[in-house]
Amino acid sequence: MFIRLLVAALLVLSAVPAWAAMTIEIVGGASNRIPLAVLPFSVKPGNGVLPAPVVAVAEVVAADLGRSGYFRMVDSQDSASPPDPQSLSLPVWKGRGADAVLMGQVLPAEGGRLEVRFWLLDAVRQTQLAAMAFVSSPAGLRVVAHKIADLVHEALLGEPGSYSGRIAYILKRGGRYELQVADADSQNAVTITTSPEPLISPAWSPDGQRLAYVSFEDKKPVIYVQNLADGGRRAVAKFRGSNSAPAWSPDGRKLAVTLSKDETSQIYMLDLDSGAATRFTQGGALDTEPLFSPDGRWLFFTSNRGGTPQIYKASLDDGGIKRVTFEGAYNVSPALSPDGKTLAFIHRRETRFHVAVMDLASGQMQVLTDTVHDESPSFAPNGRQILYATLVNGRGVLATVSVDGKIRQRLSQSGDLREPTWGR
Repeated sequence: MFIRLLVAALLVLSAVPAWAAMTIEIVGGASNRIPLAVLPFSVKPGNGVLPAPVVAVAEVVAADLGRSGYFRMVDSQDSASPPDPQSLSLPVWKGRGADAVLMGQVLPAEGGRLEVRFWLLDAVRQTQLAAMAFVSSPAGLRVVAHKIADLVHEALLGEPGSYSGRIAYILKRGGRYELQVADADSQNAVTITTSPEPLISPAWSPDGQRLAYVSFEDKKPVIYVQNLADGGRRAVAKFRGSNSAPAWSPDGRKLAVTLSKDETSQIYMLDLDSGAATRFTQGGALDTEPLFSPDGRWLFFTSNRGGTPQIYKASLDDGGIKRVTFEGAYNVSPALSPDGKTLAFIHRRETRFHVAVMDLASGQMQVLTDTVHDESPSFAPNGRQILYATLVNGRGVLATVSVDGKIRQRLSQSGDLREPTWGR
């Protein structure tokens, strides 16, 4: 059996551990879920002793796929992965209701690392769908498990998974504010920075190595950029008045920001090398919440220039501005899918604030959520889910919804969670 070996350089984020992990509640699922069995991975210690956590690789994969809403997990706790795929009886698993079976192995590799192999098999057609191996440090096994889940998702659904991404969000707890980063399954949360004053508006750099955010630690809003590898940070916008709403350009060389240093809040382009801020929008309206399109041709933003808060887009070539949202008197907080075809935003109906999406080609809008105070939508890297914050019993929680509104999840943790963003 041919196995393609992928040697992954896995960066372990160095920061302060968070106090508690989140739990996930599934509140909706797809109507036709694929029945999948994930067998516990076999462990081959060889001449060395493998750390105990290696047995949890399959559990992480199963948890990722099980909570996605796309798969129905077939009970496999009484089974184990055989030595090789040829030894697996696919008719038995078909008889137990599985359309696909995932099996795997963990064994020692050079330099104290571990090799994780997996095979994905079609129990109906009795064929192999995917096979791969990863080499990782023991600390990187959860990342490997998330990558395996991504590959299984793509093999069975024909679209990339988003289980190996990271999310950032603001946690308010005990009178302090924390900027945290966690795996997409909300585990392995680490605190990037903490402050007794508010932290808001985290934004991932395109390479996933930096976060821009706004801190009030100087008793006014100042924009910082922080490197996740070493924790180094610098204030990049500390002008007179308010400095807020940072958004990265696709090349990561500048930020679109909202400044009030001249008059009312306007959008500026901030060069990160020189620190120069060039005004982009003009007039007396309040312009804020800038967002670059993935192709770098447009800047979406929120403005009250038409009398009520609506979303507009401006050409980065000639500055021409077009209104995008028209339904209702309040549409804010634009977010774009990775392919740039779908716009997510917060839409108000009466006194309720919901996550909505719009197909930019047709202008067709759909409200996705039934919660009453949603904010900060952010697309998953595969464009299939939207992460957002909402209020439940007066407390901020994070939630996800699929772009068709059918699959919903809620993430809960002690404290008040706000302003999430999904890293690319």
